[in-house]
Amino acid sequence: MAVQRVKMLNGRKSSSTLVKEHNNVDDNNNNNNNVNEIKEFNPGSPPPFKIADIRNAIPKHCWVKNPWKSISYVVKDIVVVFTLATCASFFNIWFLWPLYWVSQGTMFWALFVLGHDCGHGSFSNNPKLNSVVGHLLHSFILVPYNGWRISHRTHHQNHGHVENDESWHPLSEKMYNSLDTMTKKLRFTFPFPLLAYPIYLWRRSPGKAGSHFNSESDLFTPNEKHDVMISTLCWSAMAALLVSLCFVMGPVHLLKLYGIPYVIFVMWLDMVTYLHHHGPDDHKLPWYRGEEWSYLRGGLTTIDRDYGWINNIHHDIGTHVIHHLFPQIPHYYLIEATEAAKPVLGKYYREPKKSGPIPLYLINVLLNSFKKDHYVSDTGDVVYYQTDPKL
Repeated sequence: MAVQRVKMLNGRKSSSTLVKEHNNVDDNNNNNNNVNEIKEFNPGSPPPFKIADIRNAIPKHCWVKNPWKSISYVVKDIVVVFTLATCASFFNIWFLWPLYWVSQGTMFWALFVLGHDCGHGSFSNNPKLNSVVGHLLHSFILVPYNGWRISHRTHHQNHGHVENDESWHPLSEKMYNSLDTMTKKLRFTFPFPLLAYPIYLWRRSPGKAGSHFNSESDLFTPNEKHDVMISTLCWSAMAALLVSLCFVMGPVHLLKLYGIPYVIFVMWLDMVTYLHHHGPDDHKLPWYRGEEWSYLRGGLTTIDRDYGWINNIHHDIGTHVIHHLFPQIPHYYLIEATEAAKPVLGKYYREPKKSGPIPLYLINVLLNSFKKDHYVSDTGDVVYYQTDPKL
């Protein structure tokens, strides 16, 4: 009897054991379902929310523009710029110049971001104040304020559209194949793509005609020609001032004081802009054509990036998804607005990789993208970057 009882107990499981095993099965099933959901998530599919849902999730005070607060950032940055230049000229020690170039070039980039806010109207509610500050900041770093402002507006209105986007939009396979080998290499070989911005201002991107300096360009409507002419005149005045300074302080000193920091600024601008519009490590960012494109879906293909210490210096422009969807939000509320919107965005928001103090890891991200993101198919309304194995 005792032997039989032992056999019965061994062959029969207690109710608590069965419950545990049942829960384990459920957990495994849930885990499998979660894995399947992750695998099945299609970043190019229409999101289950509307742009109004995101807007409603953002606190109301995030939409308020404080002109005094905005001006305080301008004053702070200008003080830093002139302090750096004064110290560099005063000490004039060879081993300090590289440190100055990187620091000043980064500050030029910070000035650009504040002028960029003026162009979006997120600097203040006063169009005249936005225009005056925007012209001062952008002209100082040789950017035609209104010419750029208008084309950048086009970029925001058409972001993620293969043909209509204005900034780092992909080449179609046919257009890519029409380029000569040297042009392809220059476009996708470091550091040449990071020097593209001045060329873009003069000639735009491949396949697009026009100039940010020419009021007759197809970039602009007849009503915008006067604004473009004003910006070109301001740019010309700054260029003339730099030529005059060549005679005052000598071309070599001007090159060290302004020229090299300008190049660093251009590299910052091109790198940050590029990384906002090229995918994470798996390079799965969709581009759209036709009826598949919408303002919301295009904006959701933007990438947030973490720049470590640089986040505060360049006014959190790395917090870019919410900026693209709602460019009227001031930069000092972008982080708070993003945190509030994350529950709505769900998987359509790609959490940026955390950076150390200096965002050196982004160089590897950039180089990998240059190797892989070459063109998109000529056909299809939802397309992804493809790689030219011969390049």
